[in-house]
Amino acid sequence: MSNNTVISEKEPTIEEQSMTSWTPSEKENSKSVYGCDILIENGTWEQVSTKDCPYDAMIITYVVDGETRYDLTRSQKEVRIFNMYWDKFRENLKGIGFGMGRTNPKLWGLEPPPPTKKRK
Repeated sequence: MSNNTVISEKEPTIEEQSMTSWTPSEKENSKSVYGCDILIENGTWEQVSTKDCPYDAMIITYVVDGETRYDLTRSQKEVRIFNMYWDKFRENLKGIGFGMGRTNPKLWGLEPPPPTKKRK
């Protein structure tokens, strides 16, 4: 019995090898070059669907090594998010959708105010 299955071996390129995660320099460049802030990197659907994030955050779906991954990213303009992910993942970018956040972006990330003392 012979096996006639042909497996095509594709040599991974340098770009594909670096797609396993965002490097610290890429994360820093995302803020300065694209004006984007990656809140959650390579999270599960439950993590990126959190309601404890700003309502301007976007859920990005992309594929790396056949595995679907999710990021939660925010920016002032959605086109900047698209440009950043397209420059990194190209055809592996599968979707950009609205996040589930309920926090006002102006108030997100601020520490709660200190408790006020009662006046007598």
